[in-house]
Amino acid sequence: MPRNLLSYEEALVSVHSKLDVLMNTKNTAIVLIDGRAGSGKSRFTGQLADLIFRSEKQLPKLIHMDDLYPGWDGLRAGSTYLNRSILQPIAAGKQAAWQVWDWELGRRGTSNEPANGWRSFEGGNLVLAEGCGSVSKESSELADLTIWIESDAGQRKTRFSARDQGQFDSYWAAWSIQEDEFYEQEQTIKLCEITVEN
Repeated sequence: MPRNLLSYEEALVSVHSKLDVLMNTKNTAIVLIDGRAGSGKSRFTGQLADLIFRSEKQLPKLIHMDDLYPGWDGLRAGSTYLNRSILQPIAAGKQAAWQVWDWELGRRGTSNEPANGWRSFEGGNLVLAEGCGSVSKESSELADLTIWIESDAGQRKTRFSARDQGQFDSYWAAWSIQEDEFYEQEQTIKLCEITVEN
C-alpha cells in the first residue's frame, strides 16, 4: 500500500492530526478535498469539520464546489472561480468575496437572499474546500494540504443517484467526461498528498 493511501477511518485521524498542527502554526490554512462525483467528498469533509469543531470549538470555513460551478457543464469554470475569487485572495491575506450559483435560475446570485448570494471571508480560520475540481495545478500551490477521495465507479454512481433520488442521473455521463478531461490535464491525483479509500 502506498504511503499516502489511507483507509477512510485512518484518513480522518491522520488529517485531523495534521490540521491540529496547521491551525496552531498558520493563521489561515487551506485544505482542498477532491475526488470524482459520488466518491464521498462531502461526507468526509463534514465528518472532518465535526472533529475539528469538537477539538477546537470552532467550525472551519466550508466551501462547496457545488456552489461555484456555473451549471452542469461548468467543472473547469468552477475550479477557476475558486482559484481567482477565493483561494488567491485568502492566500494573499486579503478578503475573499464570491457569489454562489443559483441552479434553478441558471445564474450567479440567489434572489431569495438579502445579499443576493454573496459570501465573504476575511481569514483567521481553517478553510475546507471540497468538490470536483478543487485541486488543480494552480490551487495546489495555494493549499496547505490536498486530499483525494477514491472510490470505484459502481459505488460512486449508486451514491450519486441516491443522493437526489435519481433526479440528475441524466447528467452523469457528461459530468464524467468533464472529470476525465480535468483530471488528465491537471494530474490531480499526483497533486494530492493523501489518498483516501472510500
